[in-house]
This record gives sequence, structure tokens and C-alpha cells, in this order.
Amino acid sequence: MKLRWPSAMVAVVAGALLALNANAAPSRWEQPSANLADQVAEILGPGQARLTIRNLSTIPTDEIPAIRKLLVQDLKVHGVLASGAESANTIRVTLSESASERLWVAEVVQGNETRVAMVRVEPGATQQAQAVGGLTLRKQAVLTSDKEVLAMLETPTSLVAVEPEEIVVYSHADAGWQMQKRFGIGQKRPMPRDPRAAIVASQSGDRFTAFLVGSVCSGNFQSTQPVGEWTVRCAESDDPWMIPGPAAAASAENVVAMNTVALKAFYNASRNYFTGTVVPAQGVDLPPFYSAAFLPRSNGIGWLIGGIDGKVQALENGALKPVAAARDWGSDFASLHTGCGIGTQILVSGSGAAVTDSVRAFELPAQEAIPASAPLTMDGTVTALWTAPDGKSVVAVVRRAADNEYEVDRVTALCN
Repeated sequence: MKLRWPSAMVAVVAGALLALNANAAPSRWEQPSANLADQVAEILGPGQARLTIRNLSTIPTDEIPAIRKLLVQDLKVHGVLASGAESANTIRVTLSESASERLWVAEVVQGNETRVAMVRVEPGATQQAQAVGGLTLRKQAVLTSDKEVLAMLETPTSLVAVEPEEIVVYSHADAGWQMQKRFGIGQKRPMPRDPRAAIVASQSGDRFTAFLVGSVCSGNFQSTQPVGEWTVRCAESDDPWMIPGPAAAASAENVVAMNTVALKAFYNASRNYFTGTVVPAQGVDLPPFYSAAFLPRSNGIGWLIGGIDGKVQALENGALKPVAAARDWGSDFASLHTGCGIGTQILVSGSGAAVTDSVRAFELPAQEAIPASAPLTMDGTVTALWTAPDGKSVVAVVRRAADNEYEVDRVTALCN
């Protein structure tokens, strides 16, 4: 049973705290802080909790300490003592932003249970990351589906989406992409908890190969039909998945097709990561990893490896080197060729599970990750990132928990 303070005592303590701290933070944050603290306290009850704040909005960084101070004092009114120390309970607050509003979300973790509280604050500026460093990130929704999307490919004629049990082909329509045909994969193996897939196009764009757990599917576009359409065939397979490198452009007129630079990696069918065994061999044993991204270097080709232990390493000339300042990266990242800064950046999802997620661009001129953009807020949790065939955009799958849908976004960049 949760304990509750007498309302009169709460009112007295609240009045005293607010009077003492009336000038501690901008008044515009006082009401949302109080509202969020009310909801958190209703979930948690009196006690101790570890408080963390993650800013994915355009709120200036120098205002975050004041917001934290407000939240701490408002939680204390309800008997919740918040700190940065380890505790059995955790309150993870995310300050997020969309085109129409700001949203503060608190994930309250008690043991194995997570409950969510949220408050709407005020209209945000734009669905575009604040300019930081050399890039400004933008996103555009490509597809929305009530089915889980694992991977997607745009071709000159169609859009091909990979779902856990089907390959779905969409065609152009006045209102956007319209579902044209579904092909059963015939999946016989149980899917892991977080299934993944990859899809790679031929250079001509009229064929594709999709890799899934225990299966591979091949698609061929038949343009000789009265209305061109795809044929898709799937079969059981334990072959390694292709991890293509993005287009590497020496100039705007000289673009090398992404399929000319590729790794093939064996996937652990009972898990959701790659084993570390790759083809061709790289001269060094790779750790099990979630993500790999092409990393162009002046002296040749490199790869960025995101291990299942959270460590990010650069693979160059047969050696693995640790990458500094990448501890807060999530498990998904992809290369993006922009021509800005050093030419190619890495787009990274946020770390940890969150109701609202973000992607951010980094540059790796050496062995340290340097932020090249502000975080771009996504409208849910990023479940997959990969480089588009031309290398000039990154595709993100976002799970929107609020409406139980999946949104596929195209993320591009502008040079500042």
C-alpha cells in the first residue's frame, strides 16, 4: 500500500519550497515540472529514486540544471528524494519536441516494471534539429504501417518493405505509397525477441536480396508485363548477410555504387546480433556486434563496429581501435555521405529504451567521435537504421508506442 502525506502538510511544504526557490529557474518550467512530479509521485510513492534527464529538445543546455532543480524540489514535496546515485528505483526524464509541441516524458522504473508519465509543455520550433557543428538534420516520413517493419528499400518503381513474415511491395499513388502485393516468407524458425532484417538492391535497381533469420528472399522486377510487377522467392538459408558500404563520392559527379564495398556477416539466428565472423576476413577477430558502418579513410576502407558490449571500435588495416566519446551511442548507427565537414558522418540512435528517441550525426576524423549536429527528435523509439542505396540519406524505422504503429523516416542533412 502506498503512503500519502496529509494534504495540509503537502500544501505547507510546497508553499515553502516554492517561495524559497521562486527565482531558481525560469517560471515557464515551473508548471510542467510540478505536473510531471505529481504524476511520478502517484506512480512511485514516497521513497528514493535515481533521477536522470535527457534533453532531446531545443531547450538550451544551460537551462537543464534549473529544470532538474525544479523537478527535485517538486518530487521532494511528495516525499520522493531524487538523486544521481544508484537506487532501486529510477526516474528517466526525456525532454522531447515535435513540430507542434514539447513533451516531457518520465519513465518510472521499479524492479522489472516500467510505467510512463508525460506532460505537454509548449509549442516547439520545428521538426528539425537545432544547428550544431557542421550539419542540420531533417526527417521526412516515407511510410506508416500497423505492421512491424524490419527493413525497407526504395527502387525507381516501388517500395519494398520487409516484415517478420512477409515481403510487402508498395506502388506509387496520388496519396503516397499504396500496398500492391504481399509475399509470404515461409518463416519456419522462431523469431528472436527483437527480429532484424537487411535488404540490398542490385546496381540496376531491378533486383533485391532480403536477409532474415534463417531465410533469404530474392526479388526480380518483371517490366515485360502489361503492368510491371515484382516476383519474390524465399528459401531457408544460413548464408551471411550483406552489410553494404554507402556510396563514397570523390566528387558530386563521381559516385561509387554502394554494393562495390561490402562485408558479409554471419547472423546469430537465436539472438539479434552478428557473430563476428565476416567475409572477407579482416585480419583480426571481430567481437559479436549489432551494427557495422562503412568508414572511409584516406589510406583505404575502414568499418565502424558496434559491439554487443556497448563498445564502439574502428576496424582499419586489420586492426581494431577503440573509439572515444561513443559511450552514449545506441546499438544502431549508419554512414551518411553529405560532403560537409570531412565528407562522411555517422548517424547514431540514442542509447537505452525511451518513449521518444533521437538520431545525431558524428564525425570521426581520428579515433574520437565529435558531434556534428544537434540531436533530431524522433516520434518514438528507433528500432533500425541503415544507409540508403545512394549513401546520401539514412532510413530509420521508428516504433510509435502511442498509436502502436511503425513509421519509416528518411533522414537527410544540410551543411551549415
